[in-house]
Amino acid sequence: MESIGNIPQVKVGLIAVSRDCFPVELSRKRRMALAAECQKLGLSLVELETIIENENDVLKALREIQEKDVNSLVIFLGNFGPEGPTTILAQRFGGPVMLAAAAEETAADLYNGRGDAYCGLLNSSYNVGLRQLRVHIPEYPVGTAVEVARMIEEFIPVARTWLGLKNLKIFGFGPRPQDFYACNAPIKPLFDLGVEVMENSELDLYDIFLKAAGSSEIKAVASDMARELDAGNNYPELLEKLAQYEVALLKFMEKNLGASSYGAFANKCWPAFESYFGFVPCFVNSRLAARGIPVACEVDIYGALSEYLLTCATELPATLLDINNTVPADMYEKNKKKVGAYQQTDLFMGFHCGNTASCCLLSPALKYQLIMHRLMEPGREPEITRGTLEGRIKPGEVTIFRLQGTADSRLRSYIAQGEVLDIEPQSFGSIGVFGIKEMGRFYRHVLIEKRFPHHTAVGFKAAGRTLFALLRMLGLSEIYYNQPVTLPYPTENPF
Repeated sequence: MESIGNIPQVKVGLIAVSRDCFPVELSRKRRMALAAECQKLGLSLVELETIIENENDVLKALREIQEKDVNSLVIFLGNFGPEGPTTILAQRFGGPVMLAAAAEETAADLYNGRGDAYCGLLNSSYNVGLRQLRVHIPEYPVGTAVEVARMIEEFIPVARTWLGLKNLKIFGFGPRPQDFYACNAPIKPLFDLGVEVMENSELDLYDIFLKAAGSSEIKAVASDMARELDAGNNYPELLEKLAQYEVALLKFMEKNLGASSYGAFANKCWPAFESYFGFVPCFVNSRLAARGIPVACEVDIYGALSEYLLTCATELPATLLDINNTVPADMYEKNKKKVGAYQQTDLFMGFHCGNTASCCLLSPALKYQLIMHRLMEPGREPEITRGTLEGRIKPGEVTIFRLQGTADSRLRSYIAQGEVLDIEPQSFGSIGVFGIKEMGRFYRHVLIEKRFPHHTAVGFKAAGRTLFALLRMLGLSEIYYNQPVTLPYPTENPF
């Protein structure tokens, strides 16, 4: 798979701090050892020469950070560290920050070689609270050079996702549909997060599509579509029209990003869309997702955000699926060997019309949308309902995730990891059989109880650790997950 675009490149700066009554050389030596371990892991890391002992050092460090184009920062307590200057640096830096501390190396040197960073991190964390900062502190944030290097490795996707979020603009086209009230969440919390939103009408979308007619890029895009579809190119005569739509969206995004660096879409896609555009947009949506530009269906702005965060976290295309239907008992029994330890209630089918990137599907093919065809072209050959990309979702690990604005303008989220099983769904669309431990209880006591909508963002990698750390940095208090049976939900009937 080609490297994905539309996401930040992380350049981490490693800076040491030292309290003036401790040897500064201890912090320097430990920072150098940590940088060497990061190099062994192949991490993109800049070792900053400034060591923070006082506020003047903070100003010097900020100049060095700017000169070296650092956009994420690891503040490393090589010894106790000065808590005031340490947190001033985090505050003035303004980007994603991780705090970690050095463990003591040997019992043979606990006089001049003892750093007390274990203690100093407590004071730094108190000062973080005084300044109302949100920083990343690993689960156990004290370690040897090897251990802290691993913490930095885990911080990099968190930093990438934070940077993407803070520089994202979501383009919405069309009003959020009446039949999908779940998509009608207030957008104020998005601005609280630092996300820009630009809402437009369906007429705007149609206008940019018409104006893209005759663009020089259309034939090349159509040829690329044909190469991607290969044997699944069931409607070659439709490709230039789809290519015109793709060109229109990309030109619009380029023209309207403004002060933002990255973009995502949440577009109205039915029922009026088909009558005017003459196709369904799913295949185009899938292609943009493959480039790191999610296009959420049904003007699901929070769905687009959730997809984008997964894209940043995994560096892979994400998709948006309905948590759609149960797995019948006969299918469950027939596939008992493939199901393994999952209960039937642990399984569900994730489905959407055809918006999942072809690299995530088995035998992808250009088809028509069966449900829309029943509604719009009953008894006729499909024409305006053509344009889905359909196929079985490839087996492998997945993360389902949603960051959602509530009706009263708060934020809540869920994360669950599982897998797509190697089971034929025997149905249409972009679809797969998902297995998530204790999904039945999670469905009832999180998805239903907390009023989450039917759309879930799907990432094709285990990303729960990254996303949980990100949400903590963003200050979310409601982060839900699929709890084991030994840990009942507060709303679960104990009898």
